Amino acid sequence: MKKELKVVAAIIENDQNEILCALRSPDMPMPNMWEFPGGKVEQGEDLYSALKREIDEELGCKIEIAELFHDNIHEYETFVINLISIKCRIVKGTPAPSEHSKLIWLRRENLCSLVWAPADVPAVDQLMNEK
Repeated sequence: MKKELKVVAAIIENDQNEILCALRSPDMPMPNMWEFPGGKVEQGEDLYSALKREIDEELGCKIEIAELFHDNIHEYETFVINLISIKCRIVKGTPAPSEHSKLIWLRRENLCSLVWAPADVPAVDQLMNEK
């Protein structure tokens, strides 16, 4: 049986209606693919606490949760991921990559120009179809 991971991802939008996208580093699984920043939910942790912790660790900033956005289960070759995307905004700090190769802000209509990690694609599609 494949290992199952519960992962939270932050859909962070700025005042210019741009969304923060993170490039996975060459050292990470699925290298050089784009994703929404976030990470694994630890045992005993709720989704929102996990996301706040991950964004603080990965980007060095504080966020405020807005709403649950998308819940997707994706099966990779060696594991299954339950990726829960949550809309939020930065309330303190400026995002800086610590684990990722690069961070960029993109307008939602341009999100399809990136090569996304497969588990993130449904949330990208939903964002692009939002008004």
